[in-house]
Amino acid sequence: MALTTRLELRQGQQLVMTPQLQQAIKLLQLSNMELTQFVETELERNPLLERQDGGEILREEPVATQDPIVALDLSRPAGESAESTYDTDAENLYPDDGPADRPGQQTSLHWDGVKGQSASSSAMSSDDSNLEAYVSTDKSLHDHLTEQMQVAIAAPIDRIIAANLIDLVDDAGYLQGDLGELADKLGVPLSAIERVLKVLQTFEPTGVFARSLAECLTMQLKELDRFDPVMQLFIDNLGLLAGHNLTALRKAVGVDAEDLTDMIQELRALNPKPGLKYGRVEVQPVLPDVNVRAARDGSWIVELNSDTLPRVLVNRSYYALVSKRSKTEQDKGYLHDCLQSANWLVKSLDQRARTILRVSEEIVRQQDGFFTYGVQHMRPLNLKTVAEKIGMHESTVSRVTSNKYMATPRGIYELKFFFTSAINASEGDGESHSSEAVRHRIRQLIDAESAKDILSDDKLVERLKVEGIDIARRTVAKYREAMRISSSVQRRREKQMAAQLVGARAAR
Repeated sequence: MALTTRLELRQGQQLVMTPQLQQAIKLLQLSNMELTQFVETELERNPLLERQDGGEILREEPVATQDPIVALDLSRPAGESAESTYDTDAENLYPDDGPADRPGQQTSLHWDGVKGQSASSSAMSSDDSNLEAYVSTDKSLHDHLTEQMQVAIAAPIDRIIAANLIDLVDDAGYLQGDLGELADKLGVPLSAIERVLKVLQTFEPTGVFARSLAECLTMQLKELDRFDPVMQLFIDNLGLLAGHNLTALRKAVGVDAEDLTDMIQELRALNPKPGLKYGRVEVQPVLPDVNVRAARDGSWIVELNSDTLPRVLVNRSYYALVSKRSKTEQDKGYLHDCLQSANWLVKSLDQRARTILRVSEEIVRQQDGFFTYGVQHMRPLNLKTVAEKIGMHESTVSRVTSNKYMATPRGIYELKFFFTSAINASEGDGESHSSEAVRHRIRQLIDAESAKDILSDDKLVERLKVEGIDIARRTVAKYREAMRISSSVQRRREKQMAAQLVGARAAR
């Protein structure tokens, strides 16, 4: 077989993920907080990017449409078609021959609607006082215990042991970790650890440094001088109380029903997590990316939340000034790269906002029953349905709905909340039901049950079939457990115990 050299041409297609396209995909799946951090990083890295202190934000205005449910239309320049505005092709997404590429101009991210804060009102001089230095902070549990330790314990070795024990206390006030391991770590006998621990257990709030719920409650009862032998038996059988097995608990403690009710009420007055009142972690509120509100004609208006949209612009005047003074090819190349990166970032932010708005308005159209009547009227919805309606890929819709929230008259929901699986109707030709609506109906049935008529999972299946919902028993159990609803046996015990407490209070 002879070896020969020849020249051959082949034609083929290959998808190339450029860095700019990867950045656009990354921005699409970021939450509003992550996007803000990303933009801040780009502002520090790219000298051609500037924060836009005053600008206009994209906003939806009610327009007349043939759809009686949703009235939505992006504001676009005259003569521009919706196809050109929503072009999602990778090659035509961000054209490079627009006015943004002409030097001497500023290209900014402009939306049609509410104006932002002016630069004069938001800028602060370097001579302004640092107001954060005067803001008071809540004392943490660690600091509170450390202050008491410095007063109560004087020996240096005991202070080291106490400091390590304080580090093992969680936010609820419980001591986590093994004392034997701590003794080996510090090289001290276990008796020294236990001796210091007894001192620490006298600190405020009462119940800290407990290693179990029973020990925490015992410490508080001793502080109130209510820890007698009968109460000790009651504490030793907390498992029966957790299972609402009052009959077995009454036999184990050896008291009648009235005394047992008094002991339960006394126990409820205690604090099972004494450390939570110190330095609670502030929960960061969710900032919705999209706002939905009702129009006067009964339709729904969808608009982007201006507070979550970053305002950036490309300072082309600065680029023109610096490029004239650039002497080396390295400097010119650096400025060119910065310009390309800044242009792409602005266009990516524009496309991200428009894509979120398109997906959100389609969700509103599909789930109009939820917005009008409530969760029981939610329809089954998947990513494919929305993707086909708006002409996008399912992966794009999936990225848009990740970590994005919608503020509605019924509350703030993640966009993924509106995508629910379908449950078949009991009749073959009936309309399928949303899994979220079925969960809501199960909760309604359980909330309406009485102490004498507790609905088991089998009874719930029968009730749902009467209402036209064909669902298996294991599915009902799965939904019930997901909603943290106890079993029928547990609920019966809870209602019986609640009835006994109410009767004891009425007798007094």
